[in-house]
Amino acid sequence: MREKAITQIIFAAKISVISDIMIEIIGVHKSFSSHKVLDGVGLKIEKGKTKVIIGRSGCGKSVLLKHIVGLIRPDTGVIKVDGVAIGKLKEKELNKVRMKIGMVFQGGALFDSLTVAENVAFVLNEHTELDEATIAERVKESLSLVGLHAIEDFMPSELSGGMKKRVALARAICMRPQIILYDEPTTGVDPITADAINDLIRELQAKLKITSVVVTHDMTSAYKVGDHMAMLYQGKIIAEGTPEEIKNTHNPVVKQFITGAAVGPITETEHLVFGHLK
Repeated sequence: MREKAITQIIFAAKISVISDIMIEIIGVHKSFSSHKVLDGVGLKIEKGKTKVIIGRSGCGKSVLLKHIVGLIRPDTGVIKVDGVAIGKLKEKELNKVRMKIGMVFQGGALFDSLTVAENVAFVLNEHTELDEATIAERVKESLSLVGLHAIEDFMPSELSGGMKKRVALARAICMRPQIILYDEPTTGVDPITADAINDLIRELQAKLKITSVVVTHDMTSAYKVGDHMAMLYQGKIIAEGTPEEIKNTHNPVVKQFITGAAVGPITETEHLVFGHLK
């Protein structure tokens, strides 16, 4: 009986550990023509935590985000969202998973011809049967959560860059998602606005217990919002850790990237590759 009880406890503990993982990426490969972008990427993202993925422009960070939401499918490998492997799901089943995910695109990606309220409510209008009054209340609540009030009738052209980012975030949380994916959330705004966006990401994670994935090459933002960080380089995750562990890394590639040094293994490799092509 005692051995049976111990076995049940161990089994329960394993289930508990599994349930703590919201997103799991296992051996994902992706190429476009002859260009390999992801080369066996593996990553786990815990529920209610913020994982920051850093790396140079064009290294595949945004491609990885699009895999998580099912906009791109891997050549090989597995992506699980809340325990569901999404790679071979049919569109109807994939849409059910997508309803758990909000995405904040680089630049906001608002519809210029729609008002703020229509932008925020877009997914709800397209994919739910909620009545107009409920949607209007949800829009107001979502805008309030990102610090915006009484701007429902504004057009995107009337907003500042920072306000557009906030509206895009309100659109993401209007679905009440379990996950938010951020693609370069501080790109294109001034440092003060960028810091306000960083604060907002942290506040929403704390208030709503949302699992967040942030891709960025802005190290100020990365250190501020991340519970954990991972660096993508040449299609692979080459380092993972807390912000403090990444800051104190001994990995020369990571060190060059986070310090922004012009000289180091990253630029030496590029010089060899592009020098050879010449």
